[in-house]
Amino acid sequence: MDKEIKDLLKQQFNQNLTTNIETIEKVLDKSSDLVKRDFVIHGTSNLRAVCYFTDGLVDKLQVEHVLESLQYEFHKYLATSDGYVDFENSADSLNENLLYNSSVSTTKDLQKGIDAVLIGDALVIVDGLSEAIIIAARGYAMRSIAEPTNEQVVRGPRDGFVENLRTNTATLRRRIRDPLFRIDSVQIGKKTKTDVGIAYIKGLASDDLVEEVKARLSNIEIDGILESGYIEELISDGPWTPFPTIQSTERPDKAASSILEGRVVLLIDNTPFTLLMPVSFWQFLQASDDYYYNFYIGSFFRLIRYIAFVVSLTFPSIFVMLASFHQEMIPTPLALTIASGREVNPFPVLLEALLMEISFELMREAGLRMPKPIGSAVSIVGSLIIGQAAVQAGLISPFMVIVVALTGIASFAIPNYSSSFAIRLMRFPILIASGTLGLLGFTFTIGLLLIHLISLRSFGKPYFEPFAPYEPNEFKDMFIRSPWWSMKKQPSHVTQNTNRVGSNQMPSPPKKGEEDES
Repeated sequence: MDKEIKDLLKQQFNQNLTTNIETIEKVLDKSSDLVKRDFVIHGTSNLRAVCYFTDGLVDKLQVEHVLESLQYEFHKYLATSDGYVDFENSADSLNENLLYNSSVSTTKDLQKGIDAVLIGDALVIVDGLSEAIIIAARGYAMRSIAEPTNEQVVRGPRDGFVENLRTNTATLRRRIRDPLFRIDSVQIGKKTKTDVGIAYIKGLASDDLVEEVKARLSNIEIDGILESGYIEELISDGPWTPFPTIQSTERPDKAASSILEGRVVLLIDNTPFTLLMPVSFWQFLQASDDYYYNFYIGSFFRLIRYIAFVVSLTFPSIFVMLASFHQEMIPTPLALTIASGREVNPFPVLLEALLMEISFELMREAGLRMPKPIGSAVSIVGSLIIGQAAVQAGLISPFMVIVVALTGIASFAIPNYSSSFAIRLMRFPILIASGTLGLLGFTFTIGLLLIHLISLRSFGKPYFEPFAPYEPNEFKDMFIRSPWWSMKKQPSHVTQNTNRVGSNQMPSPPKKGEEDES
């Protein structure tokens, strides 16, 4: 049966309306949401016609206007002197004179006609006409624009991407009004035929990067794309690494900023998460509002996030390493306090840390999956009650509770949620190595991690830039955020080192003499 339908889809529309109807109904069968509207075009010939559309995906008012214009105005433009229709130039005449919708096209391919019905357009077939008319009449319900829940900022725009591709492209167009701003379109997925927009600025994004993105997208063969994560996994440079080599975001300002730096952004229909490429590791520790505050304030909070990153990755491992192997490195009063807290503890430090880390991750996951009104409350209360009960029962030392709690809080300070997953995951092998081999295991795993990060690429670009390769000019926007008037060049590893800020942009107040004259 599948082969029969595939063969039917290769056909073209026939001049005989009955044949076209039979073919379409063989392909689409009797779907409950498929609407077939038969009507007659009034005139001397009283032509039969049919309109197909998917209920719930179209604006029915637009469809009604089209049917009305065809029924009562068709012959004014297409009838010959004897009152019969001239089919030779019918499709062109309909577009030019009769159908006033913003987007109208014709097709001879049955496949294109059925695809149009399934994405929310209306398909009109007229008896005697070998071309079908596709009318853009999409009008399905969608979520209104709201502030992203995963990337909140104190200062900055409050709009976010939604699940509708055209709304997202319009949101970017509002921000970037350059005539060289391009949004190319492709469809991915044999069953879903998901629309994907490739957004970039021609001449700023390198041609090689744009072609590489398009080539990787064209190589995707999959039944369906339901979320941007499908595409991210299929085009990523590092399929075996836990670290994301493509950044996802719900924020239009972050996507626009990436485009202005010469990157490429993928907008995928049916998801609010867009993909930015190429990226470096340090971008995942930067937040949008770093650039909306004074550079002193932005730099301070960025440094706080770097400290949070180090604490989240290494703090449990350092504590276990020192408590198990290198007690001489701990000040004596602190070492005695730690020892007194572990006096009745039955577990080794490593096992204690692993139990606490896994428990914390369980409570975090449970709080995430539970209904929002009770999820956060249950996870917080559960953590307090379980932690206190474990300490009182002598199963866990108070210091371990403090270490795990600080580590968890630090992980929440990382602005990009997908990168925090990788840090949380890498914490466990570092912890196990530190608890079994001490300082040797800690340094060995950290060294392997650095080698792994240096070896990664994001669409051929170095993932650990500006450290590897070393680019001193790029440090202006890494650990700290330099003032805008000092960051004159675009990132060199993404695009050509073009100017983004004019010369002499540093503010200079008027001198006293000039102020008095004014």
